[in-house]
Amino acid sequence: MNQVTKGQWNGYDTYILNSGRLEVTLLPRLGNNVIEIKDLQEQRQILRRPDESELAFYLQKPYHFGMPMLIPPGRISKGRFEYEGTRFQFDQNTANENHIHGLHRTQAWCVSDIEEDEDGCTVSTEFSTADDSRWMSQMPEPLKLEMNFRLQGSEFHQTLRITNEGERAVPFGMGYHTWFLLDGRPDQWTLQLPVDGIYTLDEELLPSGKIAPLNQWASLNTGLNLEGTDFDTIFKIPDGQPAEARLIRKDGYGIHYTADRSYFKHWVLYTKGTADQFLCIEPYTWLPNAPNLDLPADVTGLIHLGSGQSVDLHTKLEIRYPKDS
Repeated sequence: MNQVTKGQWNGYDTYILNSGRLEVTLLPRLGNNVIEIKDLQEQRQILRRPDESELAFYLQKPYHFGMPMLIPPGRISKGRFEYEGTRFQFDQNTANENHIHGLHRTQAWCVSDIEEDEDGCTVSTEFSTADDSRWMSQMPEPLKLEMNFRLQGSEFHQTLRITNEGERAVPFGMGYHTWFLLDGRPDQWTLQLPVDGIYTLDEELLPSGKIAPLNQWASLNTGLNLEGTDFDTIFKIPDGQPAEARLIRKDGYGIHYTADRSYFKHWVLYTKGTADQFLCIEPYTWLPNAPNLDLPADVTGLIHLGSGQSVDLHTKLEIRYPKDS
């Protein structure tokens, strides 16, 4: 069974991809978010899903559910930066008058294509930032965003294409704030993540540009049990290592989350306090506050997007069962 059906969430159309093993629910008209992934074989929810009663909270902070896109991710000092002679001012939406988590929130994307075939099913969506006056007031060069969602068996692929349709180059960064459920049993889960340092933060939670040793988090490289962990931490991916997170339950059930290492250079881990219900595993292309850091782009991950240029950013989420391991 590979099919796409339509549903509703609070009166907004959803598109549901079903492979017989996984069921993925998209909400294009409210930020193009993946609001639910259900494992049909295990009959469990993989992501933190917004209830219909949480519409007001979702509209205020959509990045608290599902697999939301952050464009760009993290904080920017006072929301301002200069790039190739152009000054940018983003909304100051934190207590310290910094900016956090980007211009992309609940914009309405259009579904441009739906495909079903023997191997899987696909939904394609698109959004032009020129249609959003608030976005354009902060980043006036128009961008075209196109997303391809592809479900094949127990693999879910996302490819985001960004095209600069403006006349000037812009700095680009994005990430996913992906909320994985731990079912209230963090002791049952181990996370393996290739990392070799922690980006230190100042008193306003902005990266200093310096890297600290892993210390107690060094065992992430071999497998760290999540019991008692408390993360709000930015990690560096080592040179030559993949951007790959493996979240493994004690019975061998696993979630493998990978990103294109050509662009994704950092991981953020966030547990919303001591780990209990959630673990956010967040692949980032750029380091928060990247345009203001005195570091080269190959370190920060800042993507130079010239006029007419496009970039494709690919991620994959795969469920593996004990018999598959």
